[in-house]
Amino acid sequence: MTQVIPATLIPGDGIGPEIVDATLSALDALAAPFQWDHQIAGLGGVQLAGDPLPQATLDSIRRTRLALKGPLETPSGGGYRSSNVRLREEFKLYANLRPALTIVPGGRYDKIDLVVVRENLEGLYIGHEHYVQIDDDPHAVAMATGINTRAGGQRLLEFAFEHAIATGRKKITIVHKANIMKALTGIFKETAERLYEEKYKGRIEMDTIIVDACAMKLVLNPWQFDVLVTTNLFGDILSDLVAGLVGGLGMAPGANIGADAAIFEAVHGSAPDIAGKGIANPIALMLAAAMMLDHVKLTDKSARLRHAIDATLNVDMVRTGDLGGTASTGAFTKALVSRIKNG
Repeated sequence: MTQVIPATLIPGDGIGPEIVDATLSALDALAAPFQWDHQIAGLGGVQLAGDPLPQATLDSIRRTRLALKGPLETPSGGGYRSSNVRLREEFKLYANLRPALTIVPGGRYDKIDLVVVRENLEGLYIGHEHYVQIDDDPHAVAMATGINTRAGGQRLLEFAFEHAIATGRKKITIVHKANIMKALTGIFKETAERLYEEKYKGRIEMDTIIVDACAMKLVLNPWQFDVLVTTNLFGDILSDLVAGLVGGLGMAPGANIGADAAIFEAVHGSAPDIAGKGIANPIALMLAAAMMLDHVKLTDKSARLRHAIDATLNVDMVRTGDLGGTASTGAFTKALVSRIKNG
């Protein structure tokens, strides 16, 4: 009998509950042994608990150390910070893992197989910002402080190297802006080069590239890259660019990995304009669930889920509207579950 794995489930806002339900149907069909603790966050957290990240939700993740979450809406006004950023800080989820793999062939770019590994806790995203007043303009000057540490960079880089080697990748590319931001991103590049020489040379290739050149080359010839590793802001931008190569954020799963917890998510927004219409594409969250299965070493089940997604899209030709099809969320899920059960 497979041992039960406790995990926190956060349906989220907007289309979140719909795509979470679809993903749970797929996991049930796989007999995935997750024991779910249902919690709330985002706009739902504000409405029910007065907090976009209620204490009960934090306590649950602290206990399970594993979570699957739908998209969260940050309430406008009231000084609320992003719940996603707060979760990363609370559980020190230092590595953001964003794979991009072509599943629907025949697009502008084909046979894409890339991974972006983004540092999640440092850089310009620490939120140290303030205004300086000049004369009667209180917002005359805006200032932001970015911080990268050698320890933080090394922790992320070691994760990236180990993950790349374990998954059979051939090359890591360090993305930086050390020609201009010599200290802030120079420390990341320098740490990567030193770590490579000391520990990983001969086990995997490594090169470096300036972020603007990387963006151009991703558009011209993305196949030259394998694993991109970079700091927080650059990773945020490039991971979305890479998602665009494989059909957009509806195909983009994400994992936030830390020493004490791991949270898996669809990286797209809550899409309140289509919530409740039954037309949302659940694939990004399903692929995040596959990453979650990999994380808990249930790789046979993750492989079955990915195969079923591929077959539903490309053999059965059941696709949601954003992928050029006509299937509802429910119809896609039903076809996928049938694929899982029947092979």
